[in-house]
Amino acid sequence: MPRKRKLPAQLSALQSTSSFPPFDALENLNAMPDEDSSPKNSKYFATQKKNSSQLSAEFFKQPCISLAKSFLGQILVRKLPDGRELWGRIVETEAYLGGEDEASHSKGGKQTQRNAAMFMKPGTLYVYQIYGIYFCMNVSSQGEGAAVLLRSLEPLQGLDVMRELRSASRKGPTKLLKDWQLCNGPSKLCQAFGIDKAFDQRDLTQDAAIWMIPGHDLPGEQDVVTTTRIGIGNRGEWAEKPLRFYLRGNKFVSVVDKKKEREMAAMGHLSCS
Repeated sequence: MPRKRKLPAQLSALQSTSSFPPFDALENLNAMPDEDSSPKNSKYFATQKKNSSQLSAEFFKQPCISLAKSFLGQILVRKLPDGRELWGRIVETEAYLGGEDEASHSKGGKQTQRNAAMFMKPGTLYVYQIYGIYFCMNVSSQGEGAAVLLRSLEPLQGLDVMRELRSASRKGPTKLLKDWQLCNGPSKLCQAFGIDKAFDQRDLTQDAAIWMIPGHDLPGEQDVVTTTRIGIGNRGEWAEKPLRFYLRGNKFVSVVDKKKEREMAAMGHLSCS
């Protein structure tokens, strides 16, 4: 999983005076009606609203790589304290395979208080903090200490609320975030959905504040780019393992692998010739 890099000077300065503020932001939002709680130009929400069955425990009982791919196209739902819901379509994930994986927090099979959720039943949230400020959210899978990092979402519902939460987490004058900037990264999506350490070890199949529902138009193999993970530093061969998965051509993905996409396009052309 992404390791802590050298803390930039501006983050170091913030660390002593700031912390993740979702609950204060949510309290303020409780008093404000969300005039834009509906999605903007999203065909996915229009169809998905009619099919809100929650993904069951059986869905999460998959090997890590399989689960990371299966998440693509599914919908993450976050219910706020005031009853409003934020919806986002999962468009990018990374698999962390447990003890053998040198980039995983559970490498060597070591279980700690911090990574305990990785060893819990599939569907358990593992939320950890980086830089003393930001959070990343993972979901446990089959396999001892294995989990899937949620890297990026395509916002579907509650975009104005997401902007409020993102702004509350940023210091100083800020520009209005575009839709594609709201959840295009693991820490950004946690900010936008008000996810912090309090969500660690929660069960996605039973929790009242966060869950997943099936997506429509789920991608096929030809729609999924398989490439290397982001920000894991020097982990030898594990830094080059193709364990990141994202929806090809989706503008909400955090980092696009243009070389890999060109290779896929060439293979597609050849197979049709």
